[in-house]
Amino acid sequence: MSRSVRHMPAAAAAVAVALAAGMLSATTAHSAVTAAGADLPFTSVEAESATSTGTKIGPDYTQGTLASEASGRQAVRLSTGQRVEFTVPRASNAVNVSYSVPDGQSGTLDVYVNGVKLAKTLTVTSKYSYVDTSWIAGAKTHHFFDNARLLLGQNVQAGDKVAFQATNTQVTVDVADFEQVAAAAARPAGSVSVTDKGADPSGQGDSTQAFRDAISAAQGGVVWIPPGDYKVTSSLSGVQNVTLQGAGSWYSVVHTSRFIDQTGSSGGVHLKDFAVIGEVTERVDSNPDNFVNGSLGPNSGVSGMWLQHLKVGLWLTGNNDNLVVENNRILDTTADGLNLNGNARGVRVRNNFLRNNGDDALAMWSLYAPDTNSSFENNTITQPNLANGIAIYGGTDIAVKNNLVSDTNALGSGIAISNQKFLDPFSPLAGTITVSGNTLVRTGAMNPNWNHPMGALRVDSYDSAIEATVNITGTTVSDSPYSAFEFVSGGGHGYATKNITVDGATVNKVGTVVVQAESQGAAKFSNVQATGVGAAGVYNCPYPTGSGTFTLTNGGGNSGWDTTWADCSTWPQPGSGNPDPDPARNLAKGRPATATGSQDVYTPGKAVDGDANTYWESTNNAFPQAWTVDLGSALAARRLVLKLPPASVWGARTQTLSVLGSTDGSSYSTVVASKDYRFDPATGNTVTVTLPSGTNLRYLRLDVTANTGWPAAQFSEVEAYLS
Repeated sequence: MSRSVRHMPAAAAAVAVALAAGMLSATTAHSAVTAAGADLPFTSVEAESATSTGTKIGPDYTQGTLASEASGRQAVRLSTGQRVEFTVPRASNAVNVSYSVPDGQSGTLDVYVNGVKLAKTLTVTSKYSYVDTSWIAGAKTHHFFDNARLLLGQNVQAGDKVAFQATNTQVTVDVADFEQVAAAAARPAGSVSVTDKGADPSGQGDSTQAFRDAISAAQGGVVWIPPGDYKVTSSLSGVQNVTLQGAGSWYSVVHTSRFIDQTGSSGGVHLKDFAVIGEVTERVDSNPDNFVNGSLGPNSGVSGMWLQHLKVGLWLTGNNDNLVVENNRILDTTADGLNLNGNARGVRVRNNFLRNNGDDALAMWSLYAPDTNSSFENNTITQPNLANGIAIYGGTDIAVKNNLVSDTNALGSGIAISNQKFLDPFSPLAGTITVSGNTLVRTGAMNPNWNHPMGALRVDSYDSAIEATVNITGTTVSDSPYSAFEFVSGGGHGYATKNITVDGATVNKVGTVVVQAESQGAAKFSNVQATGVGAAGVYNCPYPTGSGTFTLTNGGGNSGWDTTWADCSTWPQPGSGNPDPDPARNLAKGRPATATGSQDVYTPGKAVDGDANTYWESTNNAFPQAWTVDLGSALAARRLVLKLPPASVWGARTQTLSVLGSTDGSSYSTVVASKDYRFDPATGNTVTVTLPSGTNLRYLRLDVTANTGWPAAQFSEVEAYLS
């Protein structure tokens, strides 16, 4: 993306907020987070809330820093001999640790249970981290963390202590997931085992052909993957009408970077209860380094999988009608976790856990054909480090419901609803887009291409206007480093974001504003309650200047965000408050302007662009004409300066006009009665209009009924002042 806009400094550090719903727990709990997200089989504990001899890092929101990619934007750095000790939150026999080691290093963590060192160690490595994607504008080296898991070999109870000690390299520990893993499942009756076809469960031999033979033999039935490690060296194709089932994702592990790669299938494919762990260390977009690349066919399912160290978990094209993807973990991918890449119909993606994805964690992209009647529901997403938690790029009748998204990093929001097409043919948003019951924690990020931030929830008319109905309900936004709701035309073209309803939101601590409106359009806000607003309630500055107005309709029940950022020439800084503006400023400069009509390129915004040589001209031969500017909030304006271009070719003329004002944009009253005003280049082509004391208006309107120099209303600048 490239967009010439104003600069906004990086965010100030924010206090970390704990996530509940069995996902993260820190020193405090946040009750607003409990309703959304996946029902997970593990409980996570933040390292910064544990006991440690190491050093806490963060919080930090600066792109490219280690803490900025950590859960809660904090972690604990251990030098050799230092440890972090967790209090076990639940009965467990297994643990997964999110960690980082310096680039180029590997090592181990010693593991202690209640002070007793285990014979097992946890291997840590930078092999899958420090990804560079120089072809992505605004990207820096990223993907600093990785995950490593261990079966403890014993049961521990809530309140027991599990410690990790660095032995031979510096290790930064982020979070530990404690889980009670069930015993390995038994082989289904009548199934075809891959070991019966020659697969090697030791992981030494190549089991590719054994998998292919088992799939061929089990048509209409089950391929059984017993406990063990299996090496698959090339992708599987022709997979249809079969179930591939393991003994559980902690027991049956397939080692491959490309599992299924096929353009089509008759469907009925079910992949369940095993792990696929790859060896992808960089992102190469031309390589199909994915668990599934292409189509599983209609009426298929993916459940109970552990997917790690791949480029993408599932990159889905072709016919995947009625696919269900549920109860999976997708970790440490160098690109998306899952992408419905066009033509997805009736797909349900629900109750999944995604961490440390290198692009959008979950995405629908309506390329070639629209994704239709599909949904992302009750997923928990944390630490996508180069894009959005959830992104909807086009599509018809899409739902995003009850998801929990936390800690987005660069180039992304918690949720993005967008008409960014990337390629053609693209199907823009259509029908009804439902965004309901989602919780967004520490989401939104600085976009280095825009030099300003992206909000926690973004609606983006990037390549075309939003024509769909977008209903955003029941949203919780906590500790956003920047804004809660952003409306933008990210391609810089000024397309409208409209037909938007925001109802029933709770906003708790935002660095800058509740509403960041940067495009023309309209949204109705009802029952949006905000506390801890860093700068002002609303930033309403559509870009490009003069492209139109963004209208916020107050549907009632709103509180805590009734102020407007006063100066569109500057960006609010996190936590700065709304500064007292320059009392001598031009109140109208850069503000959204509209008119009853315009002639050719002489649009309403030309009268507030600060350039006296550009001008607005109304529709010709059609008096009366009106020009209106939204000052952003009710202000005590006392003087207007009306200008025409100063060049002598603009001959003297008289315009007959009146001044009207409104506080709500609908009911106007006369401020100055109709009068003749003489514009003469000999005196600068400037007219001053004095407003009566007591004038208080947000919307300033000029009604023009005559012009002796041209059959239209004309102004090159309309300036408004407090004195």
